[in-house]
Amino acid sequence: MKVLITGGRGFIGRALGASLVSDGHEVIALSRNPQDVGGLPAGMRVAGWDGRSGAGWVKLAEGADAIVNLAGESLSQWPWTAQRKRRFLESRVNAGHAVVDAARRARIKPRMIIQSSGVGYYGPRGTEEIPETSGSGQDFLARLAVQWEASSAEVESMGVRRVIIRTGLPLSLHGGVFPLFRLPSLFMIGGPLGSGRQALPWIHLDDHVRAMRFLIDRQDARGPFNLAAPQPVTNRQFERTLGKVMRRPAIVPVPGFAIRLVLGEMAGMVLTGQRAVPTRLAAMGFEFRFTELEDALRDVLKG
Repeated sequence: MKVLITGGRGFIGRALGASLVSDGHEVIALSRNPQDVGGLPAGMRVAGWDGRSGAGWVKLAEGADAIVNLAGESLSQWPWTAQRKRRFLESRVNAGHAVVDAARRARIKPRMIIQSSGVGYYGPRGTEEIPETSGSGQDFLARLAVQWEASSAEVESMGVRRVIIRTGLPLSLHGGVFPLFRLPSLFMIGGPLGSGRQALPWIHLDDHVRAMRFLIDRQDARGPFNLAAPQPVTNRQFERTLGKVMRRPAIVPVPGFAIRLVLGEMAGMVLTGQRAVPTRLAAMGFEFRFTELEDALRDVLKG
């Protein structure tokens, strides 16, 4: 297969690239500054793009087996100023438009697109179980996800199969938000955030990569899929399990008002949650390797 990955220098893109390359597939990461990209898995090459259009990479997109669109500025940047929130949105929407433009201009269309998104799409939902058929929320993260997903929707009218992955918390020490969750426990001050009752859908990075490859291979896979382990937990359960695995106490709660005072609107990422479940993946027969949080954390932290 030939697979193009936008955002390929991120931790998920690198992990997906390494998995594909190890099986002999051709993998190309797209970057606005290809000359500055380092640390990619051996065998994964880099090509330039402007993050807004198909200029310069249409030939690569022609006949590609998959384009995996992971591009977008990290939401872990703080504080969420108006300017930064605008960059969060523009980087994602522009990348989606670039994928559409490349597909439109390609003589032979790519076979499928994976469009990245997040469980934030659903908005704060308490302890309600959320399958992929649930509607979108109204807060900033939900509005961001809605526009993110819509940015590449036009490829479907070209006959290109499109899958949307709504990701929970990927467990990896190499990027994303999980290292921030781990910090308090390292300093012996771990504990629930806010009420601790908010749902926290998680997924081991290995299962995340396996799910993406599963969705690339399954020709009948279309539309949204929750990429989260089948047993989501509350924030309190997550912190207790993390403390147990790290042999650190997890008894010091952090009041919600203090988190909001420090993080502002970004506090919603940790104080609210979505009990997203992988209903469609399960229905298609995907099997998770890590279904229990403790097993997943032990594997991630063993190095």
